[in-house]
Amino acid sequence: MAIAQGRAYPISQIKPSWLACFLAGFVYKSPCGIGLGSPWTMELAIREAGVFRIIAAAIMAGVAKLFGINGVFYRICGTSVAAIDGPCDYTLPPYNRYAILGPLKPNEVAQSLSETTGVPVAIVDANDLGVSVLGVSSGCPERKFIAEVLADNPLGQSLEQTPIGIVRPVRRISVRTSASTVRPFSRHVRKC
Repeated sequence: MAIAQGRAYPISQIKPSWLACFLAGFVYKSPCGIGLGSPWTMELAIREAGVFRIIAAAIMAGVAKLFGINGVFYRICGTSVAAIDGPCDYTLPPYNRYAILGPLKPNEVAQSLSETTGVPVAIVDANDLGVSVLGVSSGCPERKFIAEVLADNPLGQSLEQTPIGIVRPVRRISVRTSASTVRPFSRHVRKC
């Protein structure tokens, strides 16, 4: 979604500030993705959230880490910063050399897509570390339910390159267990 909105930037065109270079060195390097662990993505985070918020978040995260509490930086900066993705070898070219901001107005975009397609839409940032539901249209179940459904990242994180998934109810099928017994379809399923 963010790429379609023009929120992807070639890293060759991003000039990281000294602050971005400094702070990127303190970011946990996950095997699941670069996150803000590069100067390019940290620079986008600074532009997205502002210098003051980034510095405040970094200080609070440093203090929280002393007490074994993780994720404070992203909670303070918000989902727009947490959704930033960086260049990775497993990303589809040419975006393997891009830093990408999260989508703008994900609730509005989800609603517009829903009205166009006639089905509920959720915009999700999922990876091997977790799921963040960025936007939902009317008709979708609760965000918590969507996050639970996608918790194991069924769309994948590397070679799958699956940007769109369909989540639909699972219905029981009629199965003959004996000559006279048939289990009917379940009528109590969630919609999305």
